[in-house]
Amino acid sequence: MALKLWHCAGARSIRPLWTLEEMGLEYELELMQFPPRFAHQGYTDINPIGTVPFFTDKTDDSDSRVEMTESAGISQYLVDKYGPTDLAVSLHEEDYGNYLNWLHRSDATLTFPQTLVLRYTILEPEATRLPKVAEDYGKWFHSRLRSVETAMADREFLCADRFTVADIAVGYALYLAETLKLSSGFKPNTLAYYERLKERPAFQRSISYAPVISG
Repeated sequence: MALKLWHCAGARSIRPLWTLEEMGLEYELELMQFPPRFAHQGYTDINPIGTVPFFTDKTDDSDSRVEMTESAGISQYLVDKYGPTDLAVSLHEEDYGNYLNWLHRSDATLTFPQTLVLRYTILEPEATRLPKVAEDYGKWFHSRLRSVETAMADREFLCADRFTVADIAVGYALYLAETLKLSSGFKPNTLAYYERLKERPAFQRSISYAPVISG
């Protein structure tokens, strides 16, 4: 099978997994325990940095293959490579710049502070957890989430008047926030938007493969 995704429950690999499910593509899924660099034997042999996700696509009969590690980038690759699909916004559409901005904002701006909350409330041993760091980065995340609240004041989805992989990318950040007990800080527009995303069957399938991250 050409497409393969290495996935941990609750991890950023949900973004490309959700994309695969929305597109109805055939793929192979390798389920791993988190963190896979320690829990999944041989993972760092194929992905030396040990992060999740890892994705491959063998596009022809040669031995070469595409290898990717960035979740939003994999989603963008899938819609561009295996489209046409309404999940992508084309270069010629008015909202193309807005679409790219949300794709990159989803991780660099929204997910980044959450990783500090995750580390210092769940992943670190109790003796080395830093509640103050987690609290500060939780506030940082909520501050950055204002962009979503403002954007959703007059629309159903983030761009192009339809559901796209930008919504998948940002939707994962909202899902992670719920997992980390940060969703109590969602404002009304953001909360309503997230509830719409959670109703999508492809989202429900993408989070059903294993339990969410827990302490």
